[in-house]
Amino acid sequence: MSLLIRGGTVVNAEQMMRADVLTDDSGKIAAVGENLAAPAGAEIIDAGGAYVMPGGIDPHTHMQLPFMGTVASDDFYTGTAAALAGGTTMIIDFVIPSPKQSLIEAYDTWRGWAEKAAADYSFHVAVTWWDDSVHRDMGTLVKERGVNSFKHFMAYKNAIMCEDEVLVNSFSRAWELGALCTVHAENGELVYHLQKKLLAQGINGPEGHPLSRPPEVEGEAANRAIRIAQVLGVPLYIVHVSCKEALDAITRARNEGQRVYGEVLAGHLVVDDSVYRNPDFRFAAAHVMSPPFRSKEHQEHLWRGLMGGNLQTTATDHCCFCEPQKAAGKNDFTKIPNGTGGVEDRMMVLWDQGVRTGRLTPMEFVKVTSANTAQIFNLYPRKGCIQAGADADIVVWDPEGTKTISAKTHHQKIDFNIFEGMNVTGIPVHTISRGKLVYTKGDLRAVQGAGRYVDRPSYAPYFDALEKANALKAAKAVERV
Repeated sequence: MSLLIRGGTVVNAEQMMRADVLTDDSGKIAAVGENLAAPAGAEIIDAGGAYVMPGGIDPHTHMQLPFMGTVASDDFYTGTAAALAGGTTMIIDFVIPSPKQSLIEAYDTWRGWAEKAAADYSFHVAVTWWDDSVHRDMGTLVKERGVNSFKHFMAYKNAIMCEDEVLVNSFSRAWELGALCTVHAENGELVYHLQKKLLAQGINGPEGHPLSRPPEVEGEAANRAIRIAQVLGVPLYIVHVSCKEALDAITRARNEGQRVYGEVLAGHLVVDDSVYRNPDFRFAAAHVMSPPFRSKEHQEHLWRGLMGGNLQTTATDHCCFCEPQKAAGKNDFTKIPNGTGGVEDRMMVLWDQGVRTGRLTPMEFVKVTSANTAQIFNLYPRKGCIQAGADADIVVWDPEGTKTISAKTHHQKIDFNIFEGMNVTGIPVHTISRGKLVYTKGDLRAVQGAGRYVDRPSYAPYFDALEKANALKAAKAVERV
């Protein structure tokens, strides 16, 4: 059945205009324009006074993740259903192979878990070790499985941390394949050293977590990954940038002409490090994630980075662990499972703290919640815009609607909310996924298995052109010598 969204203001990254939006039975947008006629049997949504925007894309989630001896509490159905309730219509999750595990085997496992998803999804695949089979599997993933990005953890020593040798090999292979490299930038050796030092000093509560991961360890790792990427000529995407030091490294590289992208979490923009000093273990442990929440000074720099374009995307790193799981680190902060929620709240928090404060325009909001992610990860214009032919992933947004965020009312499968009690203005009233109305005025109609895997083509044609340009530049330099 087709849908006609009538009387709203369509907001894309490049323009706003009063227009109706018509979807068709295939789940695509059929038309955008004034005074569109409703086909027979079409459902009509009155969007008067509302914005009609592309559904959000969260480029960083971990549904059902096996991690630190437990498994994240949100699976691909409950997590994507919660996303739809918050106006997010697609996630990019992470396949994380164990060391020595085949990348293809891990990918197939995650694809099986994700079959229950209620919203569209795709995958980054982590490289956690290296040999010839990894080299081969990366090729298979890009050429046959629709993967165009590979993740590298520079943290978590003795688990999934990449040494520089792995980074160099994987970055080089990604360049050959036309794939994007992403990194979790924290110096794992320094973190491990500081963890042992703090425990020896008797600091074993959640307050030890940020002390073991100061901004400098993130800044060092970000700069190291950037310089490795610079030497190899490969574009780089740095996930969950949380501090000035990492942002400065990105800004320097971009000013030098390097292709580097930065992602910031909604939580890092509004939650500060005072949460770790709360005497209630449950409260403090619930905020343990990596990188940790930072001081308000760092938050202000992150907002400036987002406003100025040196941070391009927003995400959540949605990875939920409930109180009994967090209790595993009751006497040792290094054993607290790292992760928080937020996939349902990101859009509302960013509108309230971004658009309502004047930090972002509605068009910039669309850029940082969907369009930039779609463009960086080669989903655009299928995703991330309201135009004929695009997927009908749409959120109808009430800029004056209000809500109090709470674990008591959210749909995320977690007993805590890092935005608990936050009163937001600007909320989704309707969410459409592939042309189906899946959330309307508080009524969540998510369907298990309705989501589809979305292939993301490689960037090989662009990389080939870039390589020719670099070769020409090098040849001219030799001539001058």
